[in-house]
Amino acid sequence: MSADYFLDTNIFIYLFDETDDHKRTRSENLVQQALEDRNGCISYQVVQETVSVLTVKLNAAPHQVRRIFEHVLMPLWKVNPSEELYQRGLSLQARFRYRFYDSLIIAAAIESGCETLYSEDLRHGEQIEGLTIRSPFGN
Repeated sequence: MSADYFLDTNIFIYLFDETDDHKRTRSENLVQQALEDRNGCISYQVVQETVSVLTVKLNAAPHQVRRIFEHVLMPLWKVNPSEELYQRGLSLQARFRYRFYDSLIIAAAIESGCETLYSEDLRHGEQIEGLTIRSPFGN
């Protein structure tokens, strides 16, 4: 289940952003790289959040959502829920003061053996248990 880097939900949402070419292009490059080199991964949480945003906020057609699910999200999905994941998430939340769901993302990245977590929502450059958080769009 080991991977080098973890992609947060915002990476997948920016694939559909027609207002910010830089973020969309950067997201496309990260996702394409992850699909090609198989060194990137996501968790069940990223799958759920992405599908929810696509269907509820972006009102994507069901066939589009299914295509993204099958051809993008499924191949990258490596981390599933477990008691240990939730325990680690709670511990990280207490130590680093992130929101619970952000702490679960960090826990999933650590569990999958990643060195880098690409996320726009977390503190760029922070290191947690061998994991470095990086904003994929610059500092």
